[in-house]
Amino acid sequence: MRFLDKKNINDAIVEKEVFPFFHTENAFIKSLNPEHIIDDFPNITTGGSYPVNDLVAGPLKELVAELEGTEFKNILENKLNVDLKDAQVITTLRGFSRLKDGQIHTDSKTKILTVLLYLNPNWDSHIGNLRLLNENNNLNNYIKEISSSFGNLVAFKVTENCWHGFEPFEGKRLSIQLNYVYPDALKTHSLRHTVSSFFKKLTPRKKI
Repeated sequence: MRFLDKKNINDAIVEKEVFPFFHTENAFIKSLNPEHIIDDFPNITTGGSYPVNDLVAGPLKELVAELEGTEFKNILENKLNVDLKDAQVITTLRGFSRLKDGQIHTDSKTKILTVLLYLNPNWDSHIGNLRLLNENNNLNNYIKEISSSFGNLVAFKVTENCWHGFEPFEGKRLSIQLNYVYPDALKTHSLRHTVSSFFKKLTPRKKI
């Protein structure tokens, strides 16, 4: 893989006590210059999720292709013991966090697993860091806190108790999110409506 460090991701410990997940602080190869990805990230100044369909050719689009590729998918299957052969993947970008974001929730039952890759250089705040939780009503009772700094990757299996959230934060917060959903999920009206209602037009930072 050109961007992702396969060994670091494979070596990440899968924790299963509450719900299955793994995390690595160094998802990228050491030789990768973070600016190559960050400079290519669209200029997102409002909250919500944005589709990757409008990405122009460049490092970010190539990274997304690698994340959606067979090699990374096989890693996810092996580590989290899931079958993604027939799953559909929905990939989105987020670039700005609103104060209302981060409320405690579990992911939709249409999802099999979720992957989050954070792309924020020089991140030194605990506010805005994802917390994987033991319960559904206490942000301070967490299994693990995931830094939003560049290269942090977390993947978790969607279960009834995969509670997660973060302390209210407003400002720039870059991430790529992959959701693997069940084969028929995209055919349902409700999911199509949910996806389309959040998808907005990307404004590229630069044209290539």
